[in-house]
Order: sequence, then structure tokens, then C-alpha cells
Amino acid sequence: MPIPSAARKTAFALTAAASSLALLTACTGQSSSGADDDASANTTINFWHAWSAPNEVKAVNALITGFEKAHPNIHVNVVSNMTDDKINQALRSGGDKAPDVISSFTTNNVGKFCSSGALVDLNPFFKKSGIDPETTFPKAMNEYTQYDGNRCTAPLLGDAYGLYYNKTAFKVAGITSPPKTWTEFKADAKKLTISQGDSYKQLGFMPDYHGWETTTEHYAAQFSPTYFTSDGKSNVAKDPAFTAAFTLQKDLVDELGGFQKLEKYRATLGDEWGDKHPFQTGQVAMQLDGEWRLGMALATKPKFDIGVAPLPVPDDQVAQYGKGYITGTIAGIAATSKKQNAAWEFVKYITTDTDAVVNFSNAIHNVPSTLAALKSPKLTYDPRFKTFLDIAANPNSTTSPASINGGVYLATIQNFGYDYESGKVKDLTSGLAATAKQIDTDIAQAK
Repeated sequence: MPIPSAARKTAFALTAAASSLALLTACTGQSSSGADDDASANTTINFWHAWSAPNEVKAVNALITGFEKAHPNIHVNVVSNMTDDKINQALRSGGDKAPDVISSFTTNNVGKFCSSGALVDLNPFFKKSGIDPETTFPKAMNEYTQYDGNRCTAPLLGDAYGLYYNKTAFKVAGITSPPKTWTEFKADAKKLTISQGDSYKQLGFMPDYHGWETTTEHYAAQFSPTYFTSDGKSNVAKDPAFTAAFTLQKDLVDELGGFQKLEKYRATLGDEWGDKHPFQTGQVAMQLDGEWRLGMALATKPKFDIGVAPLPVPDDQVAQYGKGYITGTIAGIAATSKKQNAAWEFVKYITTDTDAVVNFSNAIHNVPSTLAALKSPKLTYDPRFKTFLDIAANPNSTTSPASINGGVYLATIQNFGYDYESGKVKDLTSGLAATAKQIDTDIAQAK
């Protein structure tokens, strides 16, 4: 099972991670990306990563074996199942056992990694290798691996979000195809909802922000938002995309039974990572989720046929149907490393070598992170998985931009979402204005 990446973490986890990185900022100064070690010499580098499931660890080891075969003079010492907190501590301390290369699931921390100097700027390395990141990586992945001109990370597989739907329930409800617009989606969600007293026999869609992957950034992505203005100020109160996204979600909550009824039902349902996930059991007919859900759902042998499609788009953006939210794993080189050229050879291989990326994707069923790998005939997958490959390659797909204080701004937006959907905050305009003010204050304090 793929390990959850940044977008799968709670808002509170995002805040904690950002706080951890705040310590890193204080302890690590900006480091030059210049490196003078001889990458052709016999050497050993340390690679710390967070994968822990047996099949994933096996896949990482196979990736390393491929690299060592191509670079027999560079040996890779692996440390797995490393949290961001442990990685941050090692980046601060340095030393022979500290990582030369790290990978993290927390893309929201890229801004911290880059601005603190914990990881070196990879732009000079890409340039000397003749690799153009803008033509190598999908647009959204290219964006979330850099901050303020500093490309301190590179994408290492990714996650794409789409719509899962119960084709059997669709047929019963007389729905012949997945919805392309949010208007169609709302109509379908209502058709698929079967009330049973003060609960549901079947819910068309669980819209609550406390649901499974129904976060504010996943909704907003379909409206192509601009989170910050050119001068770095929060744009959530001024960009109509946010107003539209919050309005859509609130309409879904109200039209599907109201917040209290939905929350009462949600409390009876299975968790996100277990066999009793409500989409897999048929209790919820449509699900916003990432590419990993397909394999997890099929493994439970559901009693219905699973359909996969892109998430809907606003009615006036139907030409952009096919886009989605993108996030993923990142890799970078420690500023404390004394073997940065050798480390770069490893990072270059695992993030830009087409066969290496394809084989890794095939092994752990995440989305390939280069445009060439997305088109490779060597990819093996369920035909439905192609939906996520297309979403990843779509230039209209979006991500959450890096910020100097990590994912704090996303946690602030999400917390407002909780207050708005529950009715605690009733005025959307003033609520978004207060949210923007809080985001600006937090960023100013982080500088």
C-alpha cells in the first residue's frame, strides 16, 4: 500500500511538521550548492527515506540496485521508515551517518527545506547535466519542488486525485456516465443518495471536510486557484475560485442532508486505510481519492464494478475537464553532505531516468513523475489507472504552492472550512478575509 503523502495528512500534522522545520531554519544557514567531491571515485552515500511497507522497501531496494549497477563506484547505504522529524534532526546535526540524500512525503515542507538551506539548490546540478526540469517533469510537480526560485527538491513519483464511482449504483440510478461538471455532480450525488430514517442506506457522496480526502485544497484544485499574489500575500479572499469552491462544498453539505446528519453517518463508517472504507463497502457511491485507492479497493473484492474518472470542473471550465490535484514524494540533497556530486548522480537517476521511474511506479503503484515515464510503453497498470496518468500529465492540473512556513496556510484554510461547513461561520466573504489576514500574519512571523 502506498504511504500517504502530504495531501493525505491532517491539517494538524501539517502544522506540526512546519513547527519542526522552524527549528531547522534557526539551526541551518543557507548553503552553497557548489560541490567538489569526485563522483567517479569509490564512495558510499546515505539515503534516508520514509517507505516502510515490505513491498515498498523491496521496490526502493530494487531502485538502488539499478543505480549501483549503472554507477558501480557509488554505494548506497539505506535507512528506511524515517519520519520528517528524524530527517530534520539528522540534517541539522550532519556527520558521517547523516543522510546525503533524503526523500519526504511532505511536499508542503518544500518552502521550509529551500528557504532554510537544509537542502541544496538543485538548479546548478540540473544545468550541468543538461536537464531542463520544465520539460522533464509535469507542470504541477515541477512547481511543488521549488520555492522562490530555489529548486531544492525533485519529484520522486506522485499522487493524482480523481473520482471513483460505483458503476452498479450508477446503473440503478439511471446515470450513464460520470459527471463532468459540478452541476452534474450535485445532481448525481442526490440521485445516488438513499435516505433511511435519520441516516442513509446509501450516500451519493460524503462532502464533509472531515471526510476521506475531501480537503479544501482538493476541492479548490478543480477551480484553478491562485493562493498567493505576486507580492506573496494571501489571495483566498480575492480569488473567486475560493469563493466558488467553498460555495460548492457547502451546497453539497446542505443538499445531501445537512452537516449534522452527514457527520452522524460519517461516525458510523470505516476508516480511510482499512478494508471497511465506505466506498469499498458500497455505503458511499462516489469518492474523491488518489490513485492508490484503486488497488486498495480491488483488494477487498467489492460487490460492484468500480469506475474511475477525473473530478468534475466548474460549468464554465468544462474545456479543462481532465485536470486534478497533484502532489507526491520529493527527493533532495543535504546541505551538510560532503558528497554532493555523488549524491546528485543518485538523485538524477531515481528522478529522471525513465526506466528507473517506470519500474518504481510499477512496483508501488504511484504515478510516474516524468513526462517521458508517463508515456512509457513499459508501464503496467489496470486500464482505469490511466485516468491518473492523464491527470498528472494535464497542464491544467494544479498543486498547493510552497510557502516559507510549510503547510500552515493550508491548515488555516482547512480550519476555516470546518467552521463554515458546520455553520459556526455564516458569512463566507468575511470569513475568507479573516483567513487571508491570518495567513499573512503567520507568514510574516515566519520570515
